[in-house]
Amino acid sequence: MKKLFVIPVIALAFLLSGSPDGVAQVLDGIYVKEHVPARKPVPYKFLREGDVMWTKRIWRVVDLREKINHSLYYPKTRIGDRMSFIDLMIWGINTEGITPYATDDDRFSQPITRSQIEVAFGAVERPITFTDENGNEQTKNIKEEMNTSQIQQYMLKEDWFFDKQHSMMDVRIIGICPIRFYSKDDQVAADAGGEVTEAEIRIQPVFWIYFPEARRIFANHEVFNEFNDAERRTFDDVFFKRKFSSFIIRETNVHDDRQVARYTLGLQSLLEAETIKKKINDYEQDLWNY
Repeated sequence: MKKLFVIPVIALAFLLSGSPDGVAQVLDGIYVKEHVPARKPVPYKFLREGDVMWTKRIWRVVDLREKINHSLYYPKTRIGDRMSFIDLMIWGINTEGITPYATDDDRFSQPITRSQIEVAFGAVERPITFTDENGNEQTKNIKEEMNTSQIQQYMLKEDWFFDKQHSMMDVRIIGICPIRFYSKDDQVAADAGGEVTEAEIRIQPVFWIYFPEARRIFANHEVFNEFNDAERRTFDDVFFKRKFSSFIIRETNVHDDRQVARYTLGLQSLLEAETIKKKINDYEQDLWNY
């Protein structure tokens, strides 16, 4: 009888010893995720200058309003380890030492600070007027928070090149820049009718990130997969495998690398972007004889 009583006591002591104060460890799932947090970015193959026989630099825009790109936009607020791409970039800047650069140029020549990023997001102190408990009007400065959901596009700077050592066309992303869409507060017009003016949508690049530096962060955070929760790609996989939709807005050219929108608009600008894309594809195809 004593032996039978000792066995449950030992088992209970073993269970309680695995957690502090006898509280059971809670796992939000059926297993501990170990693969993604320990992943490393897929290394680029070695490349010599002598192996590159042709190259073209282009700039393209990834629009997060397209359905295929929603995994880069959501979630708007963090859900466990899941976060949006812009929140991951901000987290990497604040905690992992990723260097942000000014948008005055795209050559990563001028690092910026956290406070400058906040200003670019409009997170500055603004005066507000309120009535206190005594009926007197008071003015107080309130600092607004960064609204990362205003990031609706990303600009990619990338180099396309033909590697004669491997006989293939390849691409390397050089930098990435989040683009903020925001509007001025609706205000009553000064005309006699007192009509409310429509909100004016403004577009503002926030900062540049040197993509190779940030790949180690992108490779350790997963992207939502609507088909299988057990097979989650990382942000690095999305860009490395080109799992996004985009359109070209600029290429290197003799006219100060001007954008497509500088000399054509609307549908014609999209057709011009496709023409640039076709030139890159045709270069590779024209190297082969059948």
